[in-house]
Amino acid sequence: MKLTCFTLGHAPPRIRVAPAQRDWMDDTPEKFAYRCLPLNIANSAGWEILCPTEFTAIWDGGINKEAIKIFSPGRAEDLPISHFGSGVLTFHVNCLFRTEPGYNLFASGPVNLPKDGIQALTGLIETDWAPYTFTMNWRFTRAGVPIHFHRGEPFCFFFPVPRDLVEAVEPEFRAVSDEPEFKAAYETWQENRRKFNIDLNDPQSAAAREKWQKIYYVGDMPDGTPGTRDHRIKLRLREFVEPKKR
Repeated sequence: MKLTCFTLGHAPPRIRVAPAQRDWMDDTPEKFAYRCLPLNIANSAGWEILCPTEFTAIWDGGINKEAIKIFSPGRAEDLPISHFGSGVLTFHVNCLFRTEPGYNLFASGPVNLPKDGIQALTGLIETDWAPYTFTMNWRFTRAGVPIHFHRGEPFCFFFPVPRDLVEAVEPEFRAVSDEPEFKAAYETWQENRRKFNIDLNDPQSAAAREKWQKIYYVGDMPDGTPGTRDHRIKLRLREFVEPKKR
């Protein structure tokens, strides 16, 4: 499917494929955070818009627009603004995104990348028809604390999602005993997990040498058979590019 970023008479925003890496994950002992495949996949399941310049912002706790002060050596047009008040910092997304019919754009802050003192807000935009730009907003969570964004730091993370997807879902509760085969697979995994965690305490055990169970990571069922053909260990998203000249 196509996802188009229309520029508005000036240079396009700096957009990149979201990376799986995080500094805080690098800093975990033996980088153990990367063993969590759902975390890695979520980190990289979209694109990021990057800050064109560095700045520092501080909120005094008030509700008016003047309660936020922004300091930067950069150009005013490259900076966020205080537009809504109530401790909300607003980034302009200076382009128009167009998705295919029936698809929205999910826009939020960079995934699994907390920033002390401020929290990214999340929006869902009908980009298959609307000729409108949108803003990316962050709300301060602590007054009087300077918040710094570096040049090239992501301030927005986005990906397309079918508009009717969640409304088409039919949620239900069922007992796992209703699916004997599924229940048996779960109990096998549960027992394997219990034994593996016990064996980790024995330095001579296979579990201690392996360090962590990889059955989900490699996409296997508890009995070692493949779980699915389209299991992902890594995502390979395309970068935004200029169209080919005809």
